Amino acid sequence: MKKYNIAVVGATGAVGEEIFRVLEELKFSVGEVLPLASAKSAGSQIEFNGKKFKVQELTDTVFKENKIDIAFFSAGGSVSQKFAPLAAKSGAVVIDNTSHFRMEPDVPLVVPECNSNDIKNWKKTGIIANPNCSTIQMVQILKPLDDAFGIKRVDVSTYQAASGAGKEGMEELVLQMQKFFEFKLDECLPKAFAHQLALNVIPHIDVFLDNDYTKEEMKMVNETRKILHKDIEVSATCVRVPVLRSHSEAITISFERDIDANEARKILEKAPNIVVLDDPSQKLYPMPIHSSDKNETFVGRIRVDNFCKNILHLWCAADQIRVGAATNAVRIAQIWAQEN
Repeated sequence: MKKYNIAVVGATGAVGEEIFRVLEELKFSVGEVLPLASAKSAGSQIEFNGKKFKVQELTDTVFKENKIDIAFFSAGGSVSQKFAPLAAKSGAVVIDNTSHFRMEPDVPLVVPECNSNDIKNWKKTGIIANPNCSTIQMVQILKPLDDAFGIKRVDVSTYQAASGAGKEGMEELVLQMQKFFEFKLDECLPKAFAHQLALNVIPHIDVFLDNDYTKEEMKMVNETRKILHKDIEVSATCVRVPVLRSHSEAITISFERDIDANEARKILEKAPNIVVLDDPSQKLYPMPIHSSDKNETFVGRIRVDNFCKNILHLWCAADQIRVGAATNAVRIAQIWAQEN
């Protein structure tokens, strides 16, 4: 079996660390390993497949000096903007977790369960983009339902965990909760978020745009349309909640015809990497405690609207660091490796 030399840019970050875990769990055929990070993190170590690897500094020449087949990027848009083309020029396929290349016309934006055929277009730029975390779990659900019933419009409200802001976000939430129980919460000023997250919800993720939607919300709008290759109407309200890990979403879907909840449920039960958890009589529905550290998207509360029979409501939860980033990236790599 061919082995692939792997580089991970942002190796010491939350997503970078998770990429190594997922590669190991999914038994990806890895040859050489090159963990990369900023000069600040260079010299530290990561562990992969029972071995320790020294983190090297990301430089302009590092991809020329190392033969890399697959380069995972998860260190921020400005880093990807500068270094991803260098990695691609050296012969690596870049799988980029940032938003920088997502809407570039020649860059495939891929969720393997939805549009794996787009991966074949990677050679145009050498780059494949990983979508926004909230978009990924939503389109995994939308795709099989659209194939079956035809979607006209999607309205979604997200309940996004602190993990969406990386290690800093998770650490800030934990610290605020500690300070709350010490009666010292006023000593913990918010840095990762616009406001205190502990015991609060914040209807503001990323910057506000001229249309009064946030950049995070418009990512869900534009990315969904690109991934599904369909000009469906999408509206999103993205909210940060005091959950450590795993995003949840309340999704309302308008179809071209009347919908049956049981039929929709059966379709989702057969969909790849979807787990239907839907028995309200037993208080069974998706929650972050179910989806954290898992590679599947959990779906429940599936019901038809009381007034419009072509509208379906549902609830989902998925691990933002895995399904929304690392696992999706590794699944892209798996399909790319099968074809190359």
